[in-house]
Amino acid sequence: MTHDLSEDSIRAEPDPLRWFSHWFAEARRGPSEPPNAMVLATTDDLGRPDARVVLLAQMDDTGLIFMTNYQSRKAQQLEASLRAALVFHWPEQGRQVRARGAVERVDAACSDAYFASRPRESQLGAWASHQSRPLPGGSAELAQRVSQASARFDGGEVPRPPHWGGYRLVPWEIELWQSGPHRLHTRFRFNRDPAGGPWSVVRLNP
Repeated sequence: MTHDLSEDSIRAEPDPLRWFSHWFAEARRGPSEPPNAMVLATTDDLGRPDARVVLLAQMDDTGLIFMTNYQSRKAQQLEASLRAALVFHWPEQGRQVRARGAVERVDAACSDAYFASRPRESQLGAWASHQSRPLPGGSAELAQRVSQASARFDGGEVPRPPHWGGYRLVPWEIELWQSGPHRLHTRFRFNRDPAGGPWSVVRLNP
């Protein structure tokens, strides 16, 4: 079963997070690689925009979760503004999801569980990388830090670094976009009060 946008289908399912869940599941069955890639947009302390592609780690009833180094540029921007925007694009399905909302750190248990699921090499990389900061020694310096991390844990369990973990975007606005013929796309924008509550929805022009 596919979930296509229409006035009737929106009335039947008025929760955009459930729409996202359906669409994400359908994208996972398609050829998109990886379907959890998303653009994360932030602003710096001067209000200048910034964006990069990150991976959705998981979602829950509250919002969308991604992981990063808490000392990275993106994390500094997130901590300063506590707001961000996300964009998913699945071209094979002709769908796009945009979300804006508040950002909060997830609890340590959530970050620990996700970190434990990562390949060992990625776990060591989280210890070795000083994300977003200059790397004057180039590849040799980075390889040395990876080697040091590997020796430090010497085949044992690699714990989550204290500077690494997750953020949750709690959306107050979500737009569902579905491509249409002759660029007459179908768009619905959902909004709710930042403090929570029910969603309102309006159809937008293409």
